[in-house]
Amino acid sequence: MAHGPIRDELTQITQALKDRLLLEKALGVDFVAKTPPETAALELRNLDKEERKRQLEALGKVASTCTKCRLSESRTKVVYGTGDPFAQLMFIGEGPGYEEDQQGLPFVGKAGQLLTKIIAAIKLTREEVYIANMVKCRPPENRTPREDEVFTCTSNYLKYQIQYIRPRIICALGNVAAQGLLHTREGISSLRGRFHDYDGIKLMATFHPAYLLRNPQDKDKCWQDMKKVRKVLDEVSTG
Repeated sequence: MAHGPIRDELTQITQALKDRLLLEKALGVDFVAKTPPETAALELRNLDKEERKRQLEALGKVASTCTKCRLSESRTKVVYGTGDPFAQLMFIGEGPGYEEDQQGLPFVGKAGQLLTKIIAAIKLTREEVYIANMVKCRPPENRTPREDEVFTCTSNYLKYQIQYIRPRIICALGNVAAQGLLHTREGISSLRGRFHDYDGIKLMATFHPAYLLRNPQDKDKCWQDMKKVRKVLDEVSTG
C-alpha cells in the first residue's frame, strides 16, 4: 500500500486524469483519452487556426465556472487570459491580484502598467501578444499559489492555452511561472538571461513586473532579457 508522499502523488495524478477527461468532454475533444499523449499532442498541433481559436474560447468558458481547487472559493472573477490568440509571444505570470480579480483581466494593476511599458519597449502592443497566469483565480491576500493549485490550473487550462496559441516564445514572469513551467527549483536570478525549452517553444524567464516595482535596480536585467526576445522575433519575421 502506498504511503505518505507517494500516496498523495498518486491521488493527485488520478484527479488530474479525471479533470482532463471532464475538460475534454466539455470541449468536445476525445482524442487525448483514446490515443497516447504524444499522438494527442500532435493532433492538437495539427488543428487549423480557426479551430484553435474556437477551442481556446471554449476552454475559457470552462475555466469561467471552474471549482477544481480552493482558489475558486474566494475569487470575484476568473482571470483566463487576453490578447491575440495567434500571438508569437506569450507572457505568463503568477496569478491575479486585486485589480485583476475585480476586472477579470490579467495584469491591469500597477504591475500590469509596467508590463505594458515593457511590451511597448520591444515594439509590440498588448493586443499583439497573449497574457495569462499560472493560476486563474486570485490567491487570498495575494499569497503565493500553492503547488497543488498551480498543478491543477496548469494541467487543466494553461497547458491547453499554450497548445492552442502556439507562440514562438514564452516569457515567464517571476519564480512561480518559471519554476512551474520548467519543473525546477532554480530561482529566477539563475534562470533568466538565456532561453530554455518548453515543449519545443523557446522560453525566456525574467523578473515579474511586481518585483521590478520593488527593485527598480533590476530593470536593466529585464531589459537585457527582452532584447533577446525581440531579436528572436525579428529573426522569425525575416526568416
